[in-house]
Amino acid sequence: MDAATTMKDTTMSFWEHVAELRWRLLVAALAMVAGTVACFFFVEPAATFIMRPVGDMQFVFLSPPELFMSYVKLALIGGIVIASPVILFQLWLFVRPGLSKRERLSLVFGLIFGAIFFAAGATFSFFVIIPFSLRFFLQYQNEAVKAMFSFSEYVGFIGSMVLSFGAAFELPIVVSILAGLGVLTGTALAKARGVGILLIFIAAAIITPPDIVSQVLLGLPMVALFELSIMLAKGQERRRARRLDLEA
Repeated sequence: MDAATTMKDTTMSFWEHVAELRWRLLVAALAMVAGTVACFFFVEPAATFIMRPVGDMQFVFLSPPELFMSYVKLALIGGIVIASPVILFQLWLFVRPGLSKRERLSLVFGLIFGAIFFAAGATFSFFVIIPFSLRFFLQYQNEAVKAMFSFSEYVGFIGSMVLSFGAAFELPIVVSILAGLGVLTGTALAKARGVGILLIFIAAAIITPPDIVSQVLLGLPMVALFELSIMLAKGQERRRARRLDLEA
């Protein structure tokens, strides 16, 4: 009887978690849809804004639905950005009951500073890296060959660069959290520096557009972030050692 009761309680607990997860995902999805619909009414100013790095260049669309679908893509990206606080809050509400106090603090730290670092990476990409890379590529046009961008391809280029740099700037946060939990150590990262730098440039080659300039422009800041991650991990390692000494 006791075993059956325990199994029933466990099953009920599992399905309650599934129901809660479904509800959290529904709220996040509704927030994203609402944000996307709202952004669609402002998609033309958004399109004008992202075209600023190329100045007065004229764009083209190569098929009847291409421009409309590009606007939908822009609205969807804006909707995700607007809904991100709701999405993160739903994530927090779902995982919070199963975390210890220290794990909750680590998660809050990760969410807040992760958002800040992602925004910093995206901003750095849009205002520094993208204009530089566009100037580099456009210098090769001449009287015989003029640059003419497809708007859809341009949106894809901007999106991939912004997301790549935003994700790359998350590296110190991820390493700091893992070091705080004892999964990584600064000493181990320092010893693996050569392999880490190699992996960084391999990752940059995978996630950026297929040109060497974009790969180098992403790889170099990631190397700097990797060095910052080593310093943060060593700091977390020292704090963790002191905490364990006090607990002992």
